[in-house]
Order: sequence, then structure tokens, then C-alpha cells
Amino acid sequence: MLNLTPRNTSTRIDELPAALQPLAAQSLTLARLYAGRGITAPDELETGLSGLLPADMLHGITEAVRLLDIAIDDGQRILIVGDFDCDGATSTALMMRALTKMGAVVDFLVPDRFKYGYGLTPEIVELGIATFQPDMIVTVDNGISSHEGVARAQADGITVIITDHHLTTKETPPAEAVVNPNQLACTFTSKSLVGVGVAFYVLGRLAKLRRDAGKSTVQVSQYLDLVALGTIADVGVLDKNNRILVHHGLSAIRQGRCCMGILALLEQAGRDPKQLHAQDFGFVLGPRINAAGRMDNMRIGIECLLTEDWSTAQRLAQELEQLNRTRRHVEGEMRAQADSIVQTLATETDIEIDESTSDSGDDLTQEVNTQFATTHKTSHTDTRSIVLYQDDWHQGVIGIVAGRLKESHYLPSIVFAPADTEQTGEDDAIKGSARSIAGVHIRDAIEQVAERQPDLISHFGGHAMAAGLTLKRRNFEAFVTAFNEVMAQTDDDVFAEQKFTDGPLQAGDFSLWFAEHLADASIWGHGFAPPIFDGVFEVLSFKILKDKHLKLSLRYPDVQYPIEAICFNFDNDAWDYRAKKVHLLFQLDINEWNGKQSLQLMVKDLAVVEQG
Repeated sequence: MLNLTPRNTSTRIDELPAALQPLAAQSLTLARLYAGRGITAPDELETGLSGLLPADMLHGITEAVRLLDIAIDDGQRILIVGDFDCDGATSTALMMRALTKMGAVVDFLVPDRFKYGYGLTPEIVELGIATFQPDMIVTVDNGISSHEGVARAQADGITVIITDHHLTTKETPPAEAVVNPNQLACTFTSKSLVGVGVAFYVLGRLAKLRRDAGKSTVQVSQYLDLVALGTIADVGVLDKNNRILVHHGLSAIRQGRCCMGILALLEQAGRDPKQLHAQDFGFVLGPRINAAGRMDNMRIGIECLLTEDWSTAQRLAQELEQLNRTRRHVEGEMRAQADSIVQTLATETDIEIDESTSDSGDDLTQEVNTQFATTHKTSHTDTRSIVLYQDDWHQGVIGIVAGRLKESHYLPSIVFAPADTEQTGEDDAIKGSARSIAGVHIRDAIEQVAERQPDLISHFGGHAMAAGLTLKRRNFEAFVTAFNEVMAQTDDDVFAEQKFTDGPLQAGDFSLWFAEHLADASIWGHGFAPPIFDGVFEVLSFKILKDKHLKLSLRYPDVQYPIEAICFNFDNDAWDYRAKKVHLLFQLDINEWNGKQSLQLMVKDLAVVEQG
């Protein structure tokens, strides 16, 4: 049997929170899902915009709105400085659209990650001054650590407003206004707003101020398509506040009430807007927008989200599609190299253990260590982390590769690449992207390294699950050692992956109707995990497809028809051809083939429990 952790142990209506029991009378499975995600009352599932937390809880928003209002009235030149990911792109597009409608004189600038790096740096400020001569700079999705950039702007008399959501444990920069739910002084009860969510709150408050004063304004809620896209693409925790934002943005896109760029991107992906789900923001739209910032310049992505011309939207969406294909190719090559390095280092560890008493074994181990220290500059610990670097790796996709390594090995993973592939000397900069597992706050772990060895890391920032950092190439090995010392203080059980289940389904749940109802019952995603179930099934038949996918036809008690299941990228050598019964961990899915829909189980894990 699979070793699974139940999210909720309730099997009867009377075991659920009293407030959910009326819901359980309609669907015990759905009520159990909500209880397993901390829902104790039906009002926590409400999706009306009136349920959003009030804007005045955000520290600094009143001053930010006052300054923006004056800037619009006085015709000041406003420059939006964004970030080069999908959250930054949607934040920038949102600011541009809403402020323009309010009558602002506004432009935008996005740092090229290959030239300027992240945030409001002095170099970006100088570029902005030379290009746009702004009176005001507004950051979106960045700026909370940009003390030097703020100082550079203010030296030229430029007003700076920072809107950001990244974590910080230090004093905020002395900008004229700072809006960030995660800044030290803020009591906003949801800390999970992403950059576009913060921008939405600022603009909503500004629109209300101007509406009350009889000035030119706009209904900011019409841009919730952008807010939904940025929130899911940036893996924002789906608390009630974010679920409301995403729900309305998703509804707008399904009804065609969204920017042309999103419709054009969906056309490129061959997806019907009416059938869009929240996960598609992260798997379909997000990667195509992100490809601009990863492989070229995010301006293409932002212009796609800004254009009002359908042919232009189609052209830009096609450019983004091509960039995404290039990204996938580069990522595939880097992933193969990373997997090979990790495998070699794992083999090295085996040699060290198996032949530690042999002189020849010690020599061989030393040879492998030297090779990877000089040629690949990589380090890896068996149980605590994966940290890799190569001189020819592309910094645009290191975050994706780190994420894949984290998923496949369930270890905190950091992948580095040169800041400039033409400059790989010992004193040149390398940039790392980190992805983490539950229980390891990756940004805080990097900060611990920085506090212990202040000269090691040049810059860093991020979240609990993702972070970025810059250091000199010569400091790579020292960083790896210091990072692993921090990891060594983490409890062992953190590194044992827990596989959760929402328990078994009732016989009546194996239906197209329930699968469709479940998909739309809530906004599922990070922090509000998509439903996943387990059960023991009788194997009626099986097929191996394309030598790598396992297709099953199954029987479940009291279900009168066969149930189809698919397990992608299955290790065929692990399949027992005599299997009579299997224990599956699965998600409900709807398979569409030749215009027909059928229920399908997406198998996430499998164990044979009885042989024929």
C-alpha cells in the first residue's frame, strides 16, 4: 500500500465542523475537501468582491494614493519600473492601463535581466532618467530592498513610490511611500498578495479617491484578468483574498472580458477561453509571458498585455510562443546536464561508502571530486540540498531547472549561471535561483548564510519557496559549504516528502458531472491544494503507451462501469504485469477525444497490492 497522509480523517457528516454539515448533506466529499483545507464556515468560500480585505489595512497606501493623485492632476511624468517575470509584467500592464485611463502621463521600463539584474538599481534609475525624464517612479513587484536605487532617484528630485510583496527583515527604503503587505510595519492580514495584487489595491484606492472627488477615474476591477494571471503564475498562496481575485479574473476571461493579449496567447496554445481553469494560468499563459523575460526582454510580454489591436496581439503572442519553444529547448538541455551531474555525484557517494578502506577507492573519489570542482563547479549533499553551476548555463531558465530538481529529488535546489556568459572569471558575478520544499524557508536560509559570512553574497531576496541571489564565481564553493551548514540544522523529517490524500471517493463521485463540478467548486492551487484521492482498484486490463505511459482499465466497488486511468512517464520496469489490484493516488480528470468527453484518473502514485 502507498504511504499517504490524510488531509482530513472525517468519514461521516457528524465528524465535520458543524457549519459544513449542511454542505456535506449535498456532497460529503466536497465538504471533506474544504475541511481538509482549513475551511470551517461556508462564508470562507464566498467569492464576492465585497469579501476582499479593506485597502486601508495596507500600510503606506494612503500616502501612495495621495502622491499619485497629485501627479495625475499636475501632469507629472510617471515611470513604472517592473520586474521581468509574469507577476512583474501583469503588474506593469495593470498600472499602465489604469493610470492611462485616469489621465496620467505614464511610461514603463523593465530591467533586462541580462544587463541590469533585478530591482530598482541605480543603473535602472539612470536609464529611466535618460530615456523618460520622470518626475515620479513607481515600482511594481520590486523595490523593497532597493535603498541605493531610491537614493539615486531622489538625488535628481524624483518622487519614489514602492509597491512590492517580497519579504524583508530590514528597514524599508526611505521612499516617499512604500506599499508592501510584508514590510515590517504592515498589519494587512493577508501576506499572500503578489505584486499585481498590491498594484490592484493601490489603483483601486486611487480610483475611489478620484471618483469621490469627481475626477477622471476608471473601474479597476475590469482588469482582474491580469491580477488572476499574475497571482497564479507567481505561485501566490490561495487564501480567501487571493481566491476572490482569481475567481473574478478567471470568470472575466471565460466570458471574453479580458485583454486581447490573453486571448491571443490562448489561441496560440489551442485553448478555449470558455474552458479555462485556474491552473492554466500557471501552465499555459504564465510560461509564455515568462519566456519573454527569460530569453529576451519582458517588453514583448507587456506590450502583448497592453495592445488593443487584435492583429498586433496575435503577432506578439506568436513571438512569445516561439520564445517559449526556445526556452523549452534550452531548459531541456540544462535539465539533462543537471540530472547527469547529480547522478554522477550520487555515484561518487556510493564509491566513497563502498570503498572507503581501499587506497584505489580513495584515489578514484578524489579524482571525481577534482573533476567536478574544476570543470562543473558543482556541489551536492546526499540528503540536504542540490547546488549546481556551469559556465555555459543560461540564467533565464535556472529557476525552472531548480524547480525540476526540487521536484524530482525533494531537496532544496539552487542552480547558478553566469551573469554574463562572456565573463566567467573568478571575480565575475554568477546568479542563482533557488526553489525549496515545505519546511525550508529558502530566503531565510540564504539570509543566515549572509549574516554568518557578510562578504559571500552580493544580493539576495525572495520568498519561503523561491529566492534569487548573486555572488562572485570564486565564492561558489564557500557558499555551498555555508548553505549546507544551515541545512544541517534542519530536522531530518523535513526532507521526507509527505504525500497527502483527500481519502477515497464515493461510488457516485466517479462521474463526468462530479469531475466538472469539482473543477469549478473552488480556485485550486498553491495553498489551496487541488483535490487528490486514493483508493484500491481491480485491474481489468493495461497498456503501455509509447514505452513510457501506463494506461489502466479499472473496477471500483459499486461502480457499474470500467474506470480509465493514465500514469504518465511511468517506469515500465516497475510495473508488475501480474497486478490484480492496485492502490492509486489520483486526481479526477476529463479526457477529450474526437469530440467526446470521458472520466479519467490521473495517477500520481501507484502500488500493486495483489497479484493474479
